Amino acid sequence: MTPTAGPRHTPPARRTLLTGTAALAGGAALTACGRTTGAVSQPGGGLPARYRGRTRVVLWSTFADIPGTALQKLADAFNREQREVYVEVQFQGTYDQCAQKAVISLLGAQAPDLCVLSDVKWFKFCFGDALEPWDDYFRPGELDATYHPKLLGEGRLRGRTWWLPLARSTPLFYYNRSLFKKAGVPVRAPESWDELYDWSHRITRLRLHGKRVGLEAYQKTDGDWQFQCSAWQFGGAYSKGLDVTLDRGGAVEAGEWQRRLIFRDRVAYMADEPTVDIGNQLVATLVTSTGALQKISEMAKANGWELGTGFLPRQKRFAVNTGGGGLGMFRRVPAERKEAAARFVRFLARPDNAARWSVETGYLPVNPAAVKEPVLARLMRADPNFTTAVRQLEHTRHCDQVRMMIPNANVRIYTALQRIWTANTPAHEAFSETAEQLRKNVDHYRATIEAHL
Repeated sequence: MTPTAGPRHTPPARRTLLTGTAALAGGAALTACGRTTGAVSQPGGGLPARYRGRTRVVLWSTFADIPGTALQKLADAFNREQREVYVEVQFQGTYDQCAQKAVISLLGAQAPDLCVLSDVKWFKFCFGDALEPWDDYFRPGELDATYHPKLLGEGRLRGRTWWLPLARSTPLFYYNRSLFKKAGVPVRAPESWDELYDWSHRITRLRLHGKRVGLEAYQKTDGDWQFQCSAWQFGGAYSKGLDVTLDRGGAVEAGEWQRRLIFRDRVAYMADEPTVDIGNQLVATLVTSTGALQKISEMAKANGWELGTGFLPRQKRFAVNTGGGGLGMFRRVPAERKEAAARFVRFLARPDNAARWSVETGYLPVNPAAVKEPVLARLMRADPNFTTAVRQLEHTRHCDQVRMMIPNANVRIYTALQRIWTANTPAHEAFSETAEQLRKNVDHYRATIEAHL
């Protein structure tokens, strides 16, 4: 039963919402002493001698490993292609770490010109009036003609575009075709979780290197993103609008389903790096980001097994979300640097570069024309796994509002999941405590959020 609404709170100042983002995301003890008006300086670094005289653009990135290399290659290509702008990519850690650093930097009157913000984090900067809308940096109609309409629309509020697609993804169902063949189950993605459960008895009888093969692994950090789909598939949700529903119905059923697989059937577990586990054939299946496709593909080839991907299994319904990172530009960055940053963003969104990014990472092609570029078209013909996310995108929706818009909601939800996955805590117990925390935060932020929608 939904608790009766308490007395209305005075909405927090937009600056309070912004600073609260950092405090909640990383536990930083921020004060209100930072300046929040006026131009910001750039983070440390400088122009290499051969690029002297150019406008320097600093991009704060959350990408390491394969995506990090791919982004740096695109920045290098841009720097070679023209003579006015130099882009410097600076890695800042995870989405949460990067967002926390950006808040602290803004309070200190220093900020990058471009920042990779997750689908969760960009809302907080927007509600804090820290972002510059992109619309005035593109010709009329250019944004709509460039980006996939579903992905572009997710970065729009109040008729303005605040967040542009870059490393966008959906969860995919990854499976080890070689193990499925050995187990004698159909070599395809299952239609439902019930069907996969029926297959699990044969799959988990297999042994490799002396160890029993697990069915699946759940991601310790940020696993709330994948579980969002499970909550929907079982008929539930994290919230309806800003009304929290995590502790009832299908969300609880989905949590109990996974708890049963771990503690009763002993075929699943929580992992720090589940992509590594499927790559090493410790598990036969995994639900994780499109952005892991290239890495898992390479591990499969190196370890001698065949990878398959498919749409997510359904239960009461089919459901899949979008996620990943996009680009934000901060309002207080000087005009010259904003114009220079926009040039690089246009470069990234060109069909040839969007195609190259997808080929090298597995992320969705944010420009629909990219699928016709030879480098991506060849790959999609040769490896059907690279078509799965493109086809599934048409059936996606963005995550529930509470997860997206309430500071630290994603962390609270995946912390509750960790209790289910490691301590055998009943899902209703874990989710009830978290839901009450979320409802208090909704009461605190509702007026400010609704004013921006």
